[in-house]
Amino acid sequence: DTAIGDAIAQASGNDCINLCGKSTLAEAIDLLSCAALIVSNDSGLMHVAAALDKPLTAIYGSSSPAFTPPLSARAQIVRLDLACSPCFKRECPLGHFNCMRQLTPQEIWRRIEFDPKSSI
Repeated sequence: DTAIGDAIAQASGNDCINLCGKSTLAEAIDLLSCAALIVSNDSGLMHVAAALDKPLTAIYGSSSPAFTPPLSARAQIVRLDLACSPCFKRECPLGHFNCMRQLTPQEIWRRIEFDPKSSI
């Protein structure tokens, strides 16, 4: 994931730091515990963020929150509900991966429900 993390950091104008492959699990958990808001795909660290009870925006594409939801009242789920999803495949069997490609950063940002004072 390092290359994708580098691309994200660059796209942010280097406002974010890519720690892919540069931190241990314990360090990642420590960092999540300090976060004011977490945006994550359906992953192990998403579940850690939920367990830490952090404001969380969980992104689902080819997976389903019906099977692996974040267990936190402070989590919100963002997905497109396309007819072809969830397919649970890492590679799109239809070749378009629209469940993630059409879920743009602007759309994620629009859906984020965050009050910075709530985490202080």
